[in-house]
Amino acid sequence: MTASRRTAPLTDSPMPTTQPKGNGRARAAAPRPQPRRHASPDPGRRWPVAVLGATGAVGQAFLRLLVRHPWFDVVEVAASERSAGRPYGDVARWLEGDLPDRIAALPVLSCDVSAVRAPLVFSALDAAAAGAIEPAFARAGRLVLSNAKNFRMEPDVPLVIPEVNASHLGALGTQRSRRAWSGAIVTNANCAATGAAVALAPLHAAFGIEQVFVTTLQAVSGAGYPGVPSLDILGNVVPYIADEEEKIERELPKLLGAWTGSAFEPAPFAVSAQTNRVPVEHGHLTCLSVKLGTRATPDAAIEVLRAWEGDPASRGLPSAPERPLVVTGADTRPQPRRDANAGHGMTVTVGRVRRDPILDLRLVALAHNVIRGAAGGSILNAELLAACGEL
Repeated sequence: MTASRRTAPLTDSPMPTTQPKGNGRARAAAPRPQPRRHASPDPGRRWPVAVLGATGAVGQAFLRLLVRHPWFDVVEVAASERSAGRPYGDVARWLEGDLPDRIAALPVLSCDVSAVRAPLVFSALDAAAAGAIEPAFARAGRLVLSNAKNFRMEPDVPLVIPEVNASHLGALGTQRSRRAWSGAIVTNANCAATGAAVALAPLHAAFGIEQVFVTTLQAVSGAGYPGVPSLDILGNVVPYIADEEEKIERELPKLLGAWTGSAFEPAPFAVSAQTNRVPVEHGHLTCLSVKLGTRATPDAAIEVLRAWEGDPASRGLPSAPERPLVVTGADTRPQPRRDANAGHGMTVTVGRVRRDPILDLRLVALAHNVIRGAAGGSILNAELLAACGEL
């Protein structure tokens, strides 16, 4: 079965229940995709999905979040050739909670379009494998929701956080036309860039941003499993994460830029990033110093942040939190232990908003790197595709 992009078959299964105003320099965005409110499949049915790279830490997070999803039904799991042909429960070293029996019994498939038949594919593949495998699925008519870095900065591939830039899905028609694909690839951002982008989006829309200095304190789960050796990280901080600074510096302007109808126009601000691995399990903390196009007091910035609800297209989707961003007034927050799971891991918590003596503002943002910054963000992107009629 090769899926049409708008006619994905459904499985019988119970249904559980912009751009800146401040400096005016960004070109007007192309018309946004129009969501069809609560565009779920027929009652009692769900869209069949597959997870590629299903045995890794992010792949497992996909399965935990999808197992009771109201719109999506996991029908296939795929991993490396050495795991193919065996029951998932026999090859996965399950990391959190109990492995659902139904998932444990699924046979592991190879990551090949001839083996995986689901029309919607969540990819937790490492970049070394994603570069060849993900385009093969898109070429074969599948919608690929990618966590890998490979295609994020491609000129026709949307890099999406639904509350921030839902209109970037407008690039899909161009992508299909240029590449002669009947499917498509939609990417979510680097896990540290995601929290920063959600925190910066309302400020950029209200005041415009000219410069951003980013310093991250990133959890060990961001390195996957088994990740950083224990003797390297216990009682220690590692001031280097391969490729991470470059990802943040590239991705933030694209995330907060515009799709013009034919190309992505990045937001016109410079980013300088420093990244650090710290001995925390989940939650990336991002310290931001920001130069604004129109100066604003901390109180004015807090008012904008608290009022922000994100793009209307994202509201009401199954994985969307009630508030995509919350502001804490406590001097000692946000903290990974206390705030990473806000909004079931999908809410970004911002605190310590204050004046910067060199630029304009300083603030701290915290996001759950495995949920909002990886699997949960990808699932929310798929829900947005469904709401816009792409399934």
